[in-house]
Amino acid sequence: MDRFDELPCPVLVTDVSGQILAVNADLLDMLGSTRDQWLHRSMEAMFPLPSRIFLQTHVWPMLFREGQVREIRLEIFDRQRARLPVLTNCRKFLLDGEQRYYWVLFVAFERSRFEGELLEARNRAQTTAQALEKSEQFVRTVTDALPGMIAYWDRDLRCGFANQPYLKSFGKTWTQMSGAAMQEVLGEHMFAMNLPHVQGVLAGQAQEFERQLPRPDGSAAHALISYVPDKDAHGKVIGFFAMLTNITRLKAAETGMRLAASVFEITGEGILITDAQGLILSVNPAFTQITGFSAAEALGKTPRILKSDRHEPAFHAALWRTIVDSGRWEGDIWNQRKDASLFLARQSISAMRDDAGEVLRYVAVFNDVTERWGNEQLVHHQAMHDTLTGLPNRALLMERLGQLVAIAARETRTIAVLFLDLDGFKSVNDTLGHAAGDEVLRVVAQRLRAQRRQTDTVARLGGDEFVVLLDDPVSRQTVAQIAANMIETIRQPIDILDRQAHVGASIGVALNVAAGVAPKDLIKNADAAMYAAKAAGKNTFRFAGDS
Repeated sequence: MDRFDELPCPVLVTDVSGQILAVNADLLDMLGSTRDQWLHRSMEAMFPLPSRIFLQTHVWPMLFREGQVREIRLEIFDRQRARLPVLTNCRKFLLDGEQRYYWVLFVAFERSRFEGELLEARNRAQTTAQALEKSEQFVRTVTDALPGMIAYWDRDLRCGFANQPYLKSFGKTWTQMSGAAMQEVLGEHMFAMNLPHVQGVLAGQAQEFERQLPRPDGSAAHALISYVPDKDAHGKVIGFFAMLTNITRLKAAETGMRLAASVFEITGEGILITDAQGLILSVNPAFTQITGFSAAEALGKTPRILKSDRHEPAFHAALWRTIVDSGRWEGDIWNQRKDASLFLARQSISAMRDDAGEVLRYVAVFNDVTERWGNEQLVHHQAMHDTLTGLPNRALLMERLGQLVAIAARETRTIAVLFLDLDGFKSVNDTLGHAAGDEVLRVVAQRLRAQRRQTDTVARLGGDEFVVLLDDPVSRQTVAQIAANMIETIRQPIDILDRQAHVGASIGVALNVAAGVAPKDLIKNADAAMYAAKAAGKNTFRFAGDS
């Protein structure tokens, strides 16, 4: 660890999920934290949200694909939580058979320090090369092999050196470039733009800035430019080194990153990203708005913080089988907010894989459809229930009766249909008014509902007609007793303001005495039996088929 801490720049080592395994003193000093505070935490806590997204969408996939990244520009929090631009380099390596990632971060002032050390190394190399009478060839061989563009300008702004990438960028040979004036090489417009930086470096201050440079073929390239002053033994600036790094691809990636970050931030759908082990790496503001969990509360946890008790284990097992088989699941799922309230989410979960097919990340996108679901349930309820009494209507009655008939076709089961018509209801309407008649219907509905079992159904067909559906009563005698109790209950006076209403009931009963009897036939038979009860004097019941 001592040797690790002696490294002259911020360095850390992580596993494949981004968990920190080692961190050196330089980085801890910049972050203002202790080693124990960072070990085994996610490195993403060091970065603002746009950089975290860029890590997930660009840096990690490139690492998994190529094994390394170079000169990726990100931002990192310092000890005051201010954002510092860093150039990030990373290489994958194996340690005891496990994949590890070695990260090196160059902050602006560190870059200048390293560039100064590079220049010192170059000077030492030149001295050695001169002693070997190969200085110029040696330096040119080294600098030509570098991917970046390097040039040296003296205090009079004359070119004293340029490597091959620099010459190629401006479409010139060394003969044309040697001794050329900077204003001539850059052109009037570019020279005027760079002049404040030239003046700054000649005053002894290192410069770093970005420029869009024209190429010989007419296209443009984005470059990160560093001017590093060259001082003599007395500290006087005698020239400066210009180092240019082509960041065209990085700029394109940054544009994509900004777009992705913008969408991530402003979309109304909740988004969470986990690693391959299911630990949450990122969430967006909509996630917090919907669930009540802040990003700080969610990061490092698993999506189980949203799990409700509304689904059986088999549901979740089937969900993950679908993701494993097809890479994606989509559907409705009941989740739980931080305050323990439930919400219905329309959700999709997708697996992100590398070129070898290994899962890198899981991305879940969801929105809250509880209100829409509630409206749909209300519409369905209204379509299947009587608006006056709240009882099931004819449609729902026939649906439930059809289900029972289908069951009775497979197993021994008795179904009893009681068709009930009120006696004396017309007189109530005529003497007390229709409002009183409606109240009578509501009270009758409540009395019938109070007598039913959990498995039975009480429905209103319309007017003063009701149907009671009994599921597998014990016997015909049991059905007869239930019908008699209903008649007695309905005959009780009904108080309406300062008046009393009196109604009775005639009930017809139909049993599924033979397999294959259609639901409509059971209703028809019970209806006919009801008319037989009325003919027998009302306030009584009759079974269909009785003479």
